[in-house]
Amino acid sequence: MSGAELMIEDLGAQLGRGQRLMGFDLGTKTIGIALSDVERRLATPLETLKRGKFSADAATLLQRAEKFDVAGFVIGLPLNMDGSEGPRAQATRAFVRNLGRLTQIPFVFWDERLSTAAVTRALIEQDASRAKRAEVVDRMAAAYILQGALDRLNRR
Repeated sequence: MSGAELMIEDLGAQLGRGQRLMGFDLGTKTIGIALSDVERRLATPLETLKRGKFSADAATLLQRAEKFDVAGFVIGLPLNMDGSEGPRAQATRAFVRNLGRLTQIPFVFWDERLSTAAVTRALIEQDASRAKRAEVVDRMAAAYILQGALDRLNRR
């Protein structure tokens, strides 16, 4: 069993009717999770998972994927501003490599530079309190990442 790393266009070609995509924003303390609609046009924040042991996190993510008939994962890759990969990107790749051993669901890495900053800015513009921003920013960042991938898929 091994989920393959694909380009977004290749993933799109494999998707069946009504199958969703799930987006992740992997942080050191939390994992933001977002879900596409069945037409794969709109990303919606789903939840924020407090990180624990890998096995428990992976089980929760795969459980959600099964519940929502997810056919692909879109994982935010935290690149440096110059496009290079630092320790956080390497940690993300390691997490996904380990998750890929537990599922056949393919995945796409998506450049997440500035996603959290963009979401935080939008929340500030909406006058969300600091506590509210902290509560929702990770899952909203996951939706931002997933929406970028969905927009690319729908431009084909």
